[in-house]
Amino acid sequence: MSPILTFRIALKALTANKLRTLLTMLGIIIGVGAVIAMLSIGSGARYMVEQRIQSLGTNAVFIWPGHRRGRNRGADGNEARLTVEDWQALEKLPEVAAAAPIVPTGGEIVYGNANWSCTIYGTTPVYIYQKDWPVASGRLFNDREIQSADNVAVIGEQVRKELFGSADPVGETIRIKNRPYKVIGLMTEMGVSGYGNKDNTVFVPYTTLMKKLQRTEYLRFLSLSAHSREEVKRLEKVAVDFLNQRHNIEDPDNGGFGAFNQAEATEAADKSTAIFTMLLGGIASISLVVGGIGIMNIMLVSVTERTREIGIRMAVGARGRDILAQFLVEAMVLSLLGGAAGILLGSGLARIIASFAGWPPIVSAGSVALAFGTSAGIGIFFGFYPAYAASKLDPIEALRHE
Repeated sequence: MSPILTFRIALKALTANKLRTLLTMLGIIIGVGAVIAMLSIGSGARYMVEQRIQSLGTNAVFIWPGHRRGRNRGADGNEARLTVEDWQALEKLPEVAAAAPIVPTGGEIVYGNANWSCTIYGTTPVYIYQKDWPVASGRLFNDREIQSADNVAVIGEQVRKELFGSADPVGETIRIKNRPYKVIGLMTEMGVSGYGNKDNTVFVPYTTLMKKLQRTEYLRFLSLSAHSREEVKRLEKVAVDFLNQRHNIEDPDNGGFGAFNQAEATEAADKSTAIFTMLLGGIASISLVVGGIGIMNIMLVSVTERTREIGIRMAVGARGRDILAQFLVEAMVLSLLGGAAGILLGSGLARIIASFAGWPPIVSAGSVALAFGTSAGIGIFFGFYPAYAASKLDPIEALRHE
């Protein structure tokens, strides 16, 4: 019997009971849809983590002072601390493409009758360049303003909205801890990326923050950039070893300097999200197995209901392989149609989830092919036994069946 005729007979048998066919397909539809939606969630989570890590800066290495075991970080006289001189010495190393000091704090920003709490970073323009963050209007502070510890500030978009509405803040004066600061620049809106809302940020010269806002002689972090991604790990080791030697740290694991680099963070994030995606996909795949069992159950019922039909077909010359092919095609059509509908369902769910999560809808061709191929495999696997059972029926016994 030709494949086309086999397909037509199988399709006619399925359309004879549309409701049962639809209910049988429902398990596959839900299973495939769940797999695609779960894989989309995993891909979206991976995208968000990668974006947050990348927002820390290209080829970035962050250095911070260590602390001794049994003592709080910064206890007097024992822990190594980062100084301006450390930063200036690191800048001269050939492995360092760029370096910037970071002194963060929190505070309330006041403009007129409006006030808003945000993160304040004392740094240099180099740090903002490292993050590849453009200025929307105005400018960044210059070397003269840094040397003079001028009261100048560059604000993020969220701060502008809360204090100035839609007005241009450049040239206006805000107050930080009861001191007036002239707004000289506005950063481009970046949204929630990195570790927090980047737009809820104010940048001031590190000298200004250290002398007037915190009254400290020490830096909190250093942000270094390597010349290329391949040199990031080497830069981390060179910088940490340099600082430990500079501060005469005898036990780097107890009071030495620590470091964090973007490459290691990306690698760790990739591994974590891969495991997360596999877990979600595995959970969703259970519904595919349930759908396959449903196909087997209905096909066995169908064989029982059509035993006399099978006997008549065998009596007029149909061979066992023809019967096997017919029922196997029916099972595959059920699973493939269910898989196609499930792909549409899963893609729709992925878009809905992405809109709530704030990431682009990520439905890869690989996940679609995997889900569709799995549904076809389920049709063959779970449909084979009922088809085989039908092909092995005795024609005489089948004709006697009522």
